[in-house]
Amino acid sequence: MISAPVGFQCPECVAAAKIALPKTRFGGSFSTVPKVTRAILITCVSIFALSLLLGSFALSFGMIPAAIAQGEWWRLITSTLLHGSILHLLFNMYALYWLGPQLERSLGHVRFAALYVLSALGGSVASYWFSDLNTVSVGASGAIFGLITATIVIGREMRTDVSQLIVLLGINIVIGFLQPGIDWRAHFGGAVTGAAVAFIYTKGNRLNRDQIHRAGLTGIFAVLVLATFARNAQVSALLGI
Repeated sequence: MISAPVGFQCPECVAAAKIALPKTRFGGSFSTVPKVTRAILITCVSIFALSLLLGSFALSFGMIPAAIAQGEWWRLITSTLLHGSILHLLFNMYALYWLGPQLERSLGHVRFAALYVLSALGGSVASYWFSDLNTVSVGASGAIFGLITATIVIGREMRTDVSQLIVLLGINIVIGFLQPGIDWRAHFGGAVTGAAVAFIYTKGNRLNRDQIHRAGLTGIFAVLVLATFARNAQVSALLGI
């Protein structure tokens, strides 16, 4: 037992008290280290460094509609870990470094990871649907746009000023249409998915929050999977396979 101002406390109770941290409205804690953000940064930078040494991975793991329709569905995710140039990588990683920690602390590790992965997948599925069959698309931009719109949705819910982010989002959308080689489809898909996930995160209270979030995220994932199967059927018919 451990001495206390009044009586004694068991060691387990003291340890639990030290570990307990105040939670945010969305289930996170501002005292935590943004481990998921760090892991994504390290993974993307490491893969890019390997690509410089071994050659581009775009053809093997990029988003290529014709390959996905033939069963290589993992490209919808692996493509979001690849980048076509150092500037491409730096832009996305800077945006992740800027937006990720605050969002991860607010939402918690698991919710933030779900937001990032679903936004990345939403961007890839949109690119898969609206790109030419032989398009080769790579980059985390869909996920980054999802983080931007999620920050806007959550910021508005918390009544904070997100006007600068809205302007930034608008500028990048315009650039995506005007600049050749930018996959605006992935940007759009990631932005819509991120906003939808964040909207779900704003619902519920401490008693039913987890159930509502799980149901909502499952629904979004199901829509993306069904959209992928539908596009598979289209591409397979066009390719005659």
